[in-house]
Amino acid sequence: MLAITCYGGVNEIGGNKIFLEDGDTRFFFDFGSPFKKRARFFGEFFSPRPGAGLLDLLETGLLPPLKGILREDLAGKDLWARFASSEQHREMSIDGVLLTHAHMDHSGYVSFLRDDIPVYSTVMTAFVSKAMQDSAPPNFEKEVCYSLPKGIKKGYLRSAGTYKPRPFAFVDVPALSEEAQDFWYSSPVRKKPLSSEAYRCAPEKIGALKFRFFPVDHSIPGAAAYAVETSAGWVAYTGDLRFHGRASYQTEAFVQEMQKLRPRILLCEGTRLKEERGPSERDVFEHCLEAVRKAQGLVIADFGARNVERLVAFYNIARETGRTFVIMGKDAYLLDVMHLASERVPSIDQFPDILIYKDFKSKISSWEAEIHRHYSGKIITAPQVREDAGRILLCFSFADMLDLVDIRPSEGTYIYSSSEVFDEEGATDMRRLSNWIAHFGLRPLGLPREAKGWEIPPAERGFHSSGHACGPDLLDLIRRINPQTLIPIHTEDPGYFIQHLRDTDIEIRLPIEGKTMVFA
Repeated sequence: MLAITCYGGVNEIGGNKIFLEDGDTRFFFDFGSPFKKRARFFGEFFSPRPGAGLLDLLETGLLPPLKGILREDLAGKDLWARFASSEQHREMSIDGVLLTHAHMDHSGYVSFLRDDIPVYSTVMTAFVSKAMQDSAPPNFEKEVCYSLPKGIKKGYLRSAGTYKPRPFAFVDVPALSEEAQDFWYSSPVRKKPLSSEAYRCAPEKIGALKFRFFPVDHSIPGAAAYAVETSAGWVAYTGDLRFHGRASYQTEAFVQEMQKLRPRILLCEGTRLKEERGPSERDVFEHCLEAVRKAQGLVIADFGARNVERLVAFYNIARETGRTFVIMGKDAYLLDVMHLASERVPSIDQFPDILIYKDFKSKISSWEAEIHRHYSGKIITAPQVREDAGRILLCFSFADMLDLVDIRPSEGTYIYSSSEVFDEEGATDMRRLSNWIAHFGLRPLGLPREAKGWEIPPAERGFHSSGHACGPDLLDLIRRINPQTLIPIHTEDPGYFIQHLRDTDIEIRLPIEGKTMVFA
């Protein structure tokens, strides 16, 4: 008998943890970080204590108390006895996680799963996840691809050993190239490679169940939807998708394949239900191109990390407007890693007119030192940017604002081509970003304004394209797939589907976090 339990993504955007069990097979669709729920308890300078392991996360409900699948090295003494009476407490084992993409609200809390539990994903999702982890400071909430084991010392959990890789199963490739293998085995400390048994390719089943993956269009490369053949019929899961990006044909192909499979159950995202379809990536390109053509002085483009589609768009805009395109070291590292995952992604070597900004640091990580060594002829410094500011398009974000202190631009334009403000923490960051932009006298475009309730002024809209389908597009997807049962996930308004699908025969089951739904 098929059973589905949602431990996250219920009445919230992100944090998806969807547990499916059928016969002897048990697995999760995604195992993400619940950003909004986390923001209720923690902030920028106040995080779960690494030395307390799982304790803070279980206490605040950020993780469900599922004994047997969470890391025992993070459990500490008497942890499970403390949460044994919780309604969600359960002992279980799983065959793995079907991971849809590398955004942390879908992948982040894989970090807390036992390090022998395999993660199934596209090779692009796995490589992007590892590049993100390599190029960020150590954080036990973001140990998706490899983890540092912990042991108790004087009542505190401390590092105890070397990095241990998590086993991945790449669903879309029969093998990795030697260069790709070298990257996958590389350790962040470079002293000793990770285990050479940390992946396998082209699996057809998870546990005893056959599954299929389907590339879909989203704001990060490598995104996929899944369908699993269960005893009750096919169960499909959209992950995050859209119909208005340059790879929208992939989402359309997914819908057509689902029409053929006639799924018993569809788990469908609903991030932007009350919105109409916004600007396409082509619209964004045209808006940004016009803005850069009119701009005086330095142009800064701020777009989501790992949004390579937008990065390539701004590269082409730089070429069309006669500007030099400058990226950060982490962007160069990500591009090179993505090229290893797919030759369809160009490497830095194939962009003759890209330069890499060398920011002010007392110490740089090994990955960044290698980028500087390999691309020594492409390095540009703050004085060089300042001297040639009128002919440069610089890719910066809020995290790079201190570099403007070194550049000291005299005039310029700041194009905000990223997501809107979702919560209080986002509002605080946007307020700070606005202060930095004003401090240097830059002209903002596409920036949400606090005075307008964090809305973008009408005259400045069109500089960003969402990674999610709008409500009407999702309704069309559901009607065409026509599942017997729809389970809304990754949405704050699941009732939207009930209201707008009354004229269909589709059963709509609204999940309750931690409660099991059984299907014959």
